[in-house]
Amino acid sequence: MSLAREYLQLTKPRVVALLVFCAVIGMFLAVPGIPPWRALVFGTLGIWMASGSAAAFNHLIDERIDKLMARTARRPLATGTLTAHQVLMFAIVLGIVSMLVLGFLVNVLTAVLTFGGLIGYALVYTAYLKRATPQNIVIGGLAGAIPPVLGWTAVTGALHPFALQLCMIIFVWTPPHFWALAIFRRDDYARAEIPMLPVTHGVRYTRWQILLYTVLLVLVSLLPSITGYSGLIYFGGAVVLGAGFLYYAIRLMNPPDEFFAMRVFKYSIVYLMALFAFLLADHWLVAPMFQPGIALQHTF
Repeated sequence: MSLAREYLQLTKPRVVALLVFCAVIGMFLAVPGIPPWRALVFGTLGIWMASGSAAAFNHLIDERIDKLMARTARRPLATGTLTAHQVLMFAIVLGIVSMLVLGFLVNVLTAVLTFGGLIGYALVYTAYLKRATPQNIVIGGLAGAIPPVLGWTAVTGALHPFALQLCMIIFVWTPPHFWALAIFRRDDYARAEIPMLPVTHGVRYTRWQILLYTVLLVLVSLLPSITGYSGLIYFGGAVVLGAGFLYYAIRLMNPPDEFFAMRVFKYSIVYLMALFAFLLADHWLVAPMFQPGIALQHTF
């Protein structure tokens, strides 16, 4: 594997791709038609770099536990392909450049919020919450839920209630998404002494929590339609996707095999991507393009 590819692995490209996707959808939802090219290009670039920097800090802070877990044992720092100094310099440089891009080529608000998300994930969640409480993924989930807000502010330069609703959807989505993975990887987390919910409270308790959060997620996902920010296309998509998630959560209570938790995890990723795709389709095909501040006029 080339050195460049090792550095790319530090950015957790698949995870970051989902975050950036949600941010870009936020950009498109913020304005009629296509967002301004400057905000779209440099906003996407800056958010990607900041997310990659946070991921690299995660590799650095989690070096010890990464070596103990099968899922992470082949990461560049865990295998010794890259040194801690190399990872630290890469994370710092990527983070600084992302702030410069966002601050000077997008707007200061987006830079400040992105920096807050970076600190929240790299330090508050990874360095403290992850090791401190089984509610780590719930409390720390806000950092991973902020991308739609960043996308919105990159285009408009202002916060908006709709963007905060999208943030809330991802915030509530995060626990059932991650706890499904934690159930499957619970032996890894136990070996690394990370207090994930299946380790501290058992698998059955975690399954109930996944089900309860999934019910809450289905309700929260309907907020854009209930509050008039989206129309029938999104409403129908949210209902169908939510029914699918509920099926998986209920089936997880008595799963057919040990791998079913991973199927729930994979479906949750499809769910979030499809949900945001329905938001964009609804925005373009049904309701008139709303402007920030008057979106409440658009009802389904």
